Amino acid sequence: MRWFTRSRVVRALAVVLTLVAAAAIVTLTAVFTYRHTSRHAFVPPLSTRPPAQAPAAPGASATNSPEGLAAEFGQLETSLQAKMGIAISAVGNGQSVTTWGDWQEGPAWSTIKVPLVIAAYRHQEPRQVSDLMKLAITESDNTAAESLWEQLGDPTTAAEQVQQILQQTGDPTTVEARKVRPEFSAFGQTIWSLVNQVRFTASAFCDSENGPIFDLMSQVTPDQNWGIGKIAQTQFKGGWGPSKSDKYLVRQIGVLTTPAGKAAVAIAAEPASGSFGDGTKDLNEVAKWLNNHLEALPAGRCGR
Repeated sequence: MRWFTRSRVVRALAVVLTLVAAAAIVTLTAVFTYRHTSRHAFVPPLSTRPPAQAPAAPGASATNSPEGLAAEFGQLETSLQAKMGIAISAVGNGQSVTTWGDWQEGPAWSTIKVPLVIAAYRHQEPRQVSDLMKLAITESDNTAAESLWEQLGDPTTAAEQVQQILQQTGDPTTVEARKVRPEFSAFGQTIWSLVNQVRFTASAFCDSENGPIFDLMSQVTPDQNWGIGKIAQTQFKGGWGPSKSDKYLVRQIGVLTTPAGKAAVAIAAEPASGSFGDGTKDLNEVAKWLNNHLEALPAGRCGR
């Protein structure tokens, strides 16, 4: 009888412990479930979330719109106290040209050495890049350029040959054959507008015959590595000289590499101070501005 009583007591205790354990499990489960669900209570199911906002397309910002770029360049021109201009287009024939700034045309100075060297290169048989050509482009050597000019014939004939190079690209510029200012070359005083410079550059770059000359434009000496020469992968040529009142015009032509392809560009600055140094600094600022907007510039690839 004593054994039976003890047995029942043990069973009763076992039942009680089982019930207690079960209650504890239910309680803990409820607590865990509450905490887990309450932590995410305000996160909607994935299917009801608003779609993530797509990143803005390149060039979609206000400053990369045509109007925004024009306004921004106008502010830059004002802040630099210089009369400045830019013309730009995608490479290739017959591309539309975009312009910014007040400066439009003036003496070509040494930028005309690019079509001059192309004319001299094509005049040779067999065609090869001579030391004079290299000096004229990479160092802007005036003596070398004059020698190439003379190799093309008398001044009128030489001017016609360089002019033919321009005309083949759709550039109607008349190349100067006379020494308008005796102390300077005749060809350097050719009046060459930014728009026509870009027409020439955009088309000439895509002519495979001119490849060796554009290669030289990527080898310009460090002392002339200002302006667009500071932008990576740019082929360029600069030109500069004083007006009759001894105020400098500083200009460059070249081909920029952008995310969308290649862009032909011509830039110029006439600083209010008239100094060459200020002109190069102004073009450095223009180059920074262009570099900041590369993705918005008109660009393309040859043969397209």
